[in-house]
Amino acid sequence: MPVVTTASIVVGPLLRYTDTTCATVWVETDRPCEVEVLGHRERTWSVHGHHYALVLIEDLECGTETEYEVRLDGAQVWPDPDSTYPPSVIRTFRDDETFRLAFGSCRVAAPLDAAGTKQYGADALVALANRMATRPYETWPDALFMAGDQVYADEPSDHIQRRLREAHRSGADADSEVRAEIGNYEEYTWLYAESWMSEPVRWLLSTVPTCMLLDDHDLRDDWNTSLSWREWVTQEPWWRDRVVGAFGSYWVYQHLGNLAPDQLAEDATYAMVRSTTDDDERTTRLDDFAWRSDAEPDSARWSFYRDFGGDHLGVRMLAIDSRCSRNLDPADRAMVDTAEWAWVVDKATVPASGQRIDHLLLGTTLPFLLLHGIHHLEGWDEAVSEGAWGRRAKRLGEKVRQAADLEHWSAFRQSFHDVLDLLQRIARAERAPASILILSGDVHCSYTATARLPGVEAQRTAVHQLTMSPFRNPLDVPIKVANRALDTEPVRWLLHRLARIARVPDVPVDWDVDHGPWFDNGVMVVVMEGRSAHVEVEHAAIDDDDQHVLRRTLTLPLTASGGAQSP
Repeated sequence: MPVVTTASIVVGPLLRYTDTTCATVWVETDRPCEVEVLGHRERTWSVHGHHYALVLIEDLECGTETEYEVRLDGAQVWPDPDSTYPPSVIRTFRDDETFRLAFGSCRVAAPLDAAGTKQYGADALVALANRMATRPYETWPDALFMAGDQVYADEPSDHIQRRLREAHRSGADADSEVRAEIGNYEEYTWLYAESWMSEPVRWLLSTVPTCMLLDDHDLRDDWNTSLSWREWVTQEPWWRDRVVGAFGSYWVYQHLGNLAPDQLAEDATYAMVRSTTDDDERTTRLDDFAWRSDAEPDSARWSFYRDFGGDHLGVRMLAIDSRCSRNLDPADRAMVDTAEWAWVVDKATVPASGQRIDHLLLGTTLPFLLLHGIHHLEGWDEAVSEGAWGRRAKRLGEKVRQAADLEHWSAFRQSFHDVLDLLQRIARAERAPASILILSGDVHCSYTATARLPGVEAQRTAVHQLTMSPFRNPLDVPIKVANRALDTEPVRWLLHRLARIARVPDVPVDWDVDHGPWFDNGVMVVVMEGRSAHVEVEHAAIDDDDQHVLRRTLTLPLTASGGAQSP
């Protein structure tokens, strides 16, 4: 008699979308099966030999905590009976005036042992899970925004590199430049399993609703920095397989769970994977979608929005793709192309239908307001790279741009001004939000900055840049020193002077970096209570029992009634 075995979970479960009455739970399984959560069932669909399901649960009660199990073909496979963490729960949003959003970016999947801790420090997500496991629900984040670089395709771990060597690559995959990098969809699945399946992170992601946005290391460092970079990389023999794997896996593992149920119902790619009956055809069609996403950026939109809170609190988080939809034409450089920017403006503007937005959160992986020295350096470099100082200096500017990663909003000055115009429009509206908070990561340091927009009263609408990076991937000491040096007064003056000589006009906004930069691993939590808001800055550490813990660095009011400030 053949031995009958049950299906098992490969990655997950992940609690993705949640509102006051419904939620989605994502899971990858080792074979086709029926996935059941709280009596709701969904058949898996398969691409590249991997099996997935997104289960929609629609009959939850507002403001409740519901423990859940995952069953595959009727057999319970989650929670893990050997886990030291509490049962996973779905916490629907409360219909009150409070919402807590945690966020950050940049996390390598390093071991949690002494060697891993010595090299990479304490893991902020592990520390967050450890704190939550011993504290009441009301202290937990209501959602978690993962602002890029959850996987490092161009810098995989030693364990993944060993698997790559064992794969005996040949042909284009054997290219010496990318031999130690992720090359296709299958290898991307290894990254997600490694990143999300350690016990504390797995429990955290099964319990806190998440929204995710991609950044350069999801594909490769310097991704879409400039037209020169683009012209080079698209001629490389390994590029197509990398692109297909990156975008296809990103859609499956990250983007799909960003969507609300009504958005899922309108998503053509989701309809395709669920309705196509042949696995090979489904894989081919997803690969085609992934390739078009890069070759024709207006064929896909990775920006998304989430509405948090209930009748008594309006919070919109608008996540802006600042990587895939760039226009790199030197005559019309833009961080976000025309079509996607029109969508962003529409979703960021306070709706006329009566929907309230007390707080507008703009999530973008790359900070909008940088340390001033870096801001001036990026303005100078963009101008020089596009020919302000002649052909020789243009080549030098391009080399500096790629070597120093000078490709934030400050290096796309037209888009920088577009954002300023949008912020002013929102803040001057009749029903303006109490705060506009720009949530970012990427730069491997954390800081808070207060902006002053012309014609905007801070008492009416506060505007802040909140940057938290990394979850776990600290900078080397020389780069930390360089970051601090760039923001000293003499260097800032010099870089500002160089920018002016390159005919870069000053931007019509002032901002102060109030606190930071800090270079430790950490996480920020934005707390919104009615029309007031504050941010809690937490950094990760190892305590006397060798546990990963969070320690409060700062509590900072963001609005006029945002609470007391404390170090």
